[in-house]
Amino acid sequence: MLAGAGLTLWRGTTCLFEALSFSLPVGSALLIEGPNGAGKTTLLRVIAGLTQPESGSVTWQGSDFRQQLQSGRLRLAFSGHSPGLKPELTTRENLRFFAQLAGQPARVSEVIHATGLGACAELDVRLLSAGQKRRAALARVLLSAADLWLLDEPQTNLDTAGRRFLEQALGAHLADGGAAVVAAHQSLDFGSAPVTRLALGT
Repeated sequence: MLAGAGLTLWRGTTCLFEALSFSLPVGSALLIEGPNGAGKTTLLRVIAGLTQPESGSVTWQGSDFRQQLQSGRLRLAFSGHSPGLKPELTTRENLRFFAQLAGQPARVSEVIHATGLGACAELDVRLLSAGQKRRAALARVLLSAADLWLLDEPQTNLDTAGRRFLEQALGAHLADGGAAVVAAHQSLDFGSAPVTRLALGT
């Protein structure tokens, strides 16, 4: 279970959230909603351990989140506004690198096909369209073998087919016992998985 307890964070003189708590059992999703500037991305970064809150804690399976990551007992995939790919490498080279880190090199071609990246697999990432970069970022997450997905506005720049694949991938991840925290201002279908909604800035 992922849990946050008493999280408080200020940005300058603005309190983005105060004494915020949540719990997320495996097999379910936490959907963070709110207008731009409400702190959705910041909360994702707090959960990932990239931003320190003024107070509060994040745990995984009852233990400190960072310690779980460092020990290898938790595998995390984070996908933010940047695709997290090397622009001078091809799509396939990027994905092969991440697949090797996760011990899944045999799945690269499968995931490239599944995400509709076959036509641009040999192109440098810098040449991809915004939608193709978003698909490549999703492919990176799929190859991570991570228990927990943290996704920041994953639908951005995706066409209808891309959004449908994203929803299917999320549903399959949760059905396999994974967990996901998603920051989004657009609707997203998680299938039959339990979803907890967390509204910021309201």
